[in-house]
Amino acid sequence: MRFLPDDEHRDLARALDALLAASDTPAAARAWAAGDHAPGLALWSRLAETGVFALAVPEEHEGMGPLPVELAFSFVELGRHAAPGPLVETVAAAALLDRLGHPGAAAAWLPRVAAGKAVLSLCAPESAGPYALDADAADAVLVVNGDALLLAESAGPPQPSADPVRRLSRPLGGTVLARGPEVTAAAAHAADVAALATAAQSLGLGRALLDRTVAHVRGRTQFGVPIGSFQAVKHRLADTLVALEFAQPLLYAAALACAADSGSAPREIAAAKVAAGGAAYAAARTALQLHGAIGYTEELDLSLWIRKARPLRDAWGTPAACRARVLAP
Repeated sequence: MRFLPDDEHRDLARALDALLAASDTPAAARAWAAGDHAPGLALWSRLAETGVFALAVPEEHEGMGPLPVELAFSFVELGRHAAPGPLVETVAAAALLDRLGHPGAAAAWLPRVAAGKAVLSLCAPESAGPYALDADAADAVLVVNGDALLLAESAGPPQPSADPVRRLSRPLGGTVLARGPEVTAAAAHAADVAALATAAQSLGLGRALLDRTVAHVRGRTQFGVPIGSFQAVKHRLADTLVALEFAQPLLYAAALACAADSGSAPREIAAAKVAAGGAAYAAARTALQLHGAIGYTEELDLSLWIRKARPLRDAWGTPAACRARVLAP
């Protein structure tokens, strides 16, 4: 299979890059981590105006999708700029409601998601653990409990997290929206969409870490020369670039398989997830080492990217789980 981005894909990526670069996402992320959602929700509205969330919503519910390839390109840029909020969970919840075949729930939520008027979180313990991401900012938290889909009544307080911007809470209580094998099938599809979007986020995150680290080693000098001229530094950066370059075609292949609703999609998504997550985590380790002591400081914006790498690597499919899915007969 051969795939190259076309002009529309490039235009979408450039538009999102420009929007996010002008939106001071580090400030929004820091505010989000402190419990102030206003800057992040303002950014959410601007993203909705570009059609990001409409890509996950079918046309009959005022969306443009589902368009997994375009979603992948969008989430690469969201990861590159460390945008806060339950972005992955919202598009995954939209995919679940679309696939579920529950007209009332779909009509109630999907048009609002497409317009950026609803922030959703999705808790699927079998796929992503017992916590809901950013439940305190969400308009609704959907919970998959076996073959039942529930609308949570509330959520507990945010728990300590490796990434303070990712605020994790346990959903409490809930009203059953649907029950049966269709919930199980829809939840599996939503988990695949979430894994694909998370892989794209990881790829963008890794590229941002690499770009920032390259800029740093070009400017920092030791013994009168830039440290980027040292052989060991070059090798470390080259290894990081190679890992990211190998992950990119796996992400494209997974997005195409998802768009075709291919039977191989879950396996290809798992391969993309493990490759992109591992590459981003390696990029974070490289960035931390080559920035030296300043890499450990909270004040440096780089920390917003570094601290996100491992949680994204493990979210919606740990490396072990993804490898097992790839190797399953």
